[in-house]
Amino acid sequence: MEHEVLLDIQHVSKSFGLTQALKDVSFQVKQGEIRGIIGENGSGKSTISNIIAGIYGKDEGVIRLNGKELRAATAVEAEAEGIALIVQEIGTIGDISVASNIFLGNEKRFVSKGFINHREMNREAKKALEMIGVSSIAPEDRTDRYNLEERKMIEIAKAFYTHPRLMIVDETANALSSHGRGILYAAIEEVKKYGGTVLFITHDLEELIKICDSVTILRDGVYIDTCYGSDMRINELKVKMVGREMSDHYYRSDVEGSMGEQVVMRVENVFTSMLKNVSLELHEGEILGLGGLSDCGMHELGRLMFGLDQPYAGKVTCTGTDQGLKSPVQAIKRGIGYVSKNRDTEAVILQDSVKNNVCLCSLDKISKLGFASPVQENRFADQWIQKLKVKVNNRGEYVASLSGGNKQKVVLAKWLGRGSRILIFDCPTRGIDIGVKEAIYHLMEELKEQGHAILLISEELPELIGMSDRILIMKDGKIVCETMRGPEITESLLIKEMI
Repeated sequence: MEHEVLLDIQHVSKSFGLTQALKDVSFQVKQGEIRGIIGENGSGKSTISNIIAGIYGKDEGVIRLNGKELRAATAVEAEAEGIALIVQEIGTIGDISVASNIFLGNEKRFVSKGFINHREMNREAKKALEMIGVSSIAPEDRTDRYNLEERKMIEIAKAFYTHPRLMIVDETANALSSHGRGILYAAIEEVKKYGGTVLFITHDLEELIKICDSVTILRDGVYIDTCYGSDMRINELKVKMVGREMSDHYYRSDVEGSMGEQVVMRVENVFTSMLKNVSLELHEGEILGLGGLSDCGMHELGRLMFGLDQPYAGKVTCTGTDQGLKSPVQAIKRGIGYVSKNRDTEAVILQDSVKNNVCLCSLDKISKLGFASPVQENRFADQWIQKLKVKVNNRGEYVASLSGGNKQKVVLAKWLGRGSRILIFDCPTRGIDIGVKEAIYHLMEELKEQGHAILLISEELPELIGMSDRILIMKDGKIVCETMRGPEITESLLIKEMI
């Protein structure tokens, strides 16, 4: 059974307007195989997965599942064929129950005498969650009471419950803690054990090599190659992804950290439900790294420093004032920009244009007498689209249609266009391909040289070590370690402080 082809993709093409997302793509995947799909943002990874899952239609080509042509025109029809998709962004509906999300489109199995038996649905949803080892989520709760990772657990439970022949995991691991990733990996292995197939889309090449049997590389919508086993070497995969040699080290090359004397932001003895007597100083021309394990408080500290949350004791201040920061509006006026780790829900307006997103925080700067002319807005948006090399057909294109890396460039353009001198970057390279990641690191170095202050919150230790002048490690809501940049700093040393 392991040697039989489960998924056969032949000459598939797909265009969105003038953009050709896939061009004559062909490859096969066998039963019992975990196949990685990689490529830069815009390479066609999510497009091919959405076509297989019935979300998009293809323009040309044939897809066969177990030798039979797949004609699913909707996600429900694809699910009936044994296909489950866990999407990159939020794939649950917030204002319905957890159980309703798990059985969305399949409620009829619980219908009796014309009514849905919600008690039975909740009971079965509980089983679905327990199948993946989750007991902390209540089936009857509204889904929007849970955070992003918990909502991903609901999606995994929904996908795994159907016992899929083909499970597609699109960048899901980026939103998960190490515990959440463990649950996802266990579900993937279980699918492989019973002879199902997994398509695993990721930007994390180390993760890919660790869990995948093979990897297919796409570039600019074109099939490049498929590598197996020992042929899956990171440097060679990078070259095939981007079409050029990449530096082995795209982090900073300097050995010692540096920063300006002026403190531009202070956190003083802050207490919240998560944070316990936290204090720090951020200097001009500094990249201050902040790391730790899940629920250590680092993401909550980033929100606090942008005024999204308020402490019940202590305060956050900026240069030139002793007044504590009270709101995001105040933070923006004081020159602070915030790149949230939850990009699609907190950092951009998906159903709005690139232009409006870029201009959003700078309308007061580009307007006269309270009005910004379309000409001014267009000129401003075009300037920053060009500066950050955002791949977009036109400034009026909706952000929702962009790849993850280009969405992140729009977020950065919004704050850099505003002229923010203090930047809070929370997982800025999450879900971003190797080429855009390299560009963001170079941008951070340029901003540092220009005197900007950057707080880099990251779950990736190589990123923290590679980019920071100073590193703070948090544990249980406290800062437990501070270390300066230097050749002696290793991942193992920081991990010891985290645990």
